[in-house]
Amino acid sequence: LPVVEMDEENGLLLLELNPPNPWDSEPRAPEHLAFGEVQITYLAHACMDLKLGDKRMVFDPWLIGPAFARGWWLLHEPPSDWLERLCQADLIYISHMHSDHLSYPTLKKLAERRPDIPIYVGNTERPVFWNLNQSGVQLTNINVVPFGIWQQVDKNLRFMILMDGIHPEMDTCIIVEYKEEWKAEFIKTERKKLLNYKARLVKDLQPRIYCPFAGYFVESHPSDKYIKETNIKNDPNELNNLIKKNSDVITWTPRPGATLDLSRMLKDPTDSKGIIEPPNGTKIYKDSWDFGPYLKVLNAAVEDEIFLHSSWIKEYFTWAGFKDYNLVVRMIETNEDFSPFPGGYDYLVDFLDLSFPKERPSREHSYEEIRSRVDVIRYVVKNGLLWDDLYIGFQTRLQRDPDIYHHLFWNHFQIKLPLMPPNWRSFLMHCG
Repeated sequence: LPVVEMDEENGLLLLELNPPNPWDSEPRAPEHLAFGEVQITYLAHACMDLKLGDKRMVFDPWLIGPAFARGWWLLHEPPSDWLERLCQADLIYISHMHSDHLSYPTLKKLAERRPDIPIYVGNTERPVFWNLNQSGVQLTNINVVPFGIWQQVDKNLRFMILMDGIHPEMDTCIIVEYKEEWKAEFIKTERKKLLNYKARLVKDLQPRIYCPFAGYFVESHPSDKYIKETNIKNDPNELNNLIKKNSDVITWTPRPGATLDLSRMLKDPTDSKGIIEPPNGTKIYKDSWDFGPYLKVLNAAVEDEIFLHSSWIKEYFTWAGFKDYNLVVRMIETNEDFSPFPGGYDYLVDFLDLSFPKERPSREHSYEEIRSRVDVIRYVVKNGLLWDDLYIGFQTRLQRDPDIYHHLFWNHFQIKLPLMPPNWRSFLMHCG
């Protein structure tokens, strides 16, 4: 890490800092692992159930309902005992606030049974649980911990949460250490990165075992048929085969309920008891999804009283707080097929001065047209949610002129919106 400092004669010195890796602090002597002592069970998407001695950790439980409003649905059928597994966990780690990792429908089921379960998150710029109160989920034992500090669970088990290298303002990864003999890094890679890049990464890092996960979702709602057919995902088996060609790393393509016994696999990768697959006949892939309850919540926003008053537009974007940027956005509310919604809003926002003109300004400016399904955009607006539900959830269609990605704009609406939603009660009182 290069830094510039002033020397004694007011000159400049270029120094290179090499800070120690935080996980190398407080080293411990390795101890032997017994068979069955460390077991990893895959549940769904990014959710793993870790048995570490007599402790259990669960990561990123998305096990029911959709993610990103209505855009993502689980590809795999979670084991039938998933709720019991969550309730029996000693602690839960949630990497970040995206709804395929922080699933409020899942946590609601858990909170009804065990509201005081210890949940650990990193101290990110935007709090992971920023929307907890509004969600209605009653969790009482959320622990926000600093980055790069060992969290001791018992004499054998500790973990450390680290900033993510791609999205440090909101995402994290975790290192779990058990008896020093076993150290695992659960670091998510972007699913759109090339297979060759992932294979090269594995070759460079040389882990003993590699398991691709956190990409097992499907665009299953009928209205998203086009996205489902065109958003082709990397095949984990293809990735693992590529890794095997270039290294001796053991690979594991998990299926729901499958358990890896770490000690057995490290001692003998051919051990038939190293990976216990779910029983024959176990349902692996979901073939039906309960759309109704979740779409009902979204659809209720369409008829909300807020949207009877066109002044909601100024109220919302003033609350959002993004301005002084030479971008004009046309927002169009649409039906399922992204055609204009009858009676829906179609308006311009000029973010240079946060005005709402009837026509595009004559000055030179960047322009973006955002078509959004009316149920999702109104739900997001009403509740002051981040635009990930629109953007990552495939609930928009975009056109740009010129075709430039406006990072400041999208970063603001995906990460930097106010923590509290707009005061719609006060808005309606003034409208009345």
